[in-house]
Order: sequence, then C-alpha cells, then structure tokens
Amino acid sequence: MHDHEAIARLKQGDIAGLAPLVHHYQYQAVRAAILVVRDRAAAEDIVQSAFLRVVQRIQQFDSQRAFGPWFMKIVLNDALKDAQRRERQSSLDQSNAAGLVLFEELMSNEPQPEALLEQDALRESVIQALNQLTPLQRAAIVQRYYLGMSEAEMADDAATSAGAIKQRLFGARERLRRLLAPIINESV
Repeated sequence: MHDHEAIARLKQGDIAGLAPLVHHYQYQAVRAAILVVRDRAAAEDIVQSAFLRVVQRIQQFDSQRAFGPWFMKIVLNDALKDAQRRERQSSLDQSNAAGLVLFEELMSNEPQPEALLEQDALRESVIQALNQLTPLQRAAIVQRYYLGMSEAEMADDAATSAGAIKQRLFGARERLRRLLAPIINESV
C-alpha cells in the first residue's frame, strides 16, 4: 500500500492505514532520533509518540504533499526538545560509552576485516565529536546529511529563514571540523 492510500484510510478513520506508514518510516525515524537524542529507548518512545500524533492530526495533513518530510519534522522536533531537556538536566562530562554503542548499532554494515580497526577508531571519534555539538547542531546535521533534506526544506520545517539554517549548519560543520582535525590530518 502506498503512502497516499494509507493516509486516505487514516483520514476515513481506519486505523489500519497506520500500519504501512509505520512499516515504511519507523526504522529511519528511530535512527534519526537516536542521532539527536543519543538514547535508543528515548528515540523509540519519540517515534511511537509521533505516530500517535499522526493519527490525531491526520486531518491537518495536506495530501498533496509528501508524508515523509512531514512525519520526520514531527520526529526531529520532538527529538530536539528531548535532547535539549536532557542537556539541561545532565552535565557535559557524561560518559560517551552509551553513545558509542548506539552509533555502532547505527553503522552495522559489515566492513571488510582489514578496515575494522580503522573504522572503530573513526567511529569513536565521530561519536565523540557529534556528542559535543549542541542539540540544534546535531539535529541540523541529521536533517542535512542523514535525511538528505535541503536547506530550504529545513528552513520550512523549522519555520525560520534559510540564512539561519545555513548559519546553523556552518557552525556545526566548523565545530566538527575542529573536533575531527587531528583525525583528518593523520589520514592525509
């Protein structure tokens, strides 16, 4: 069943229309939320709540638009709120071990044996660098580079200007570049 058929069923009050949407978008949504909140259980809760809101707000959805970006906006907004709340509640000196395990789950494609050690070191460095970004910066990186959203789409979703998004991305990339500079310089 295609998205538009599932949405039509939901708009008619048939909850069975949700199943194909969950099947199609759940995996990507959970992965995106994990990258922002750095907690698998919280990410799964966020996505589950987002699907419930889809059912509640489906009448507001413009069927002429794509469902995926609308849904991912809900997920990322909730993930961002959760990450900001967590950041306010916890210290910056948290252990990166949990984040490293989550990132390893996300990057579960089996590499060639000769590349395992190098990838593990790179993976750990990237996790540590991402963990040092603000939640807004992490969300921007996820939207742009994981979800492949354009700056215009990001600005539309955030109800802000394209210039603000460009500035947020620039700041995030610069901070990542500084944090990852030792690794980049080693490989050159």
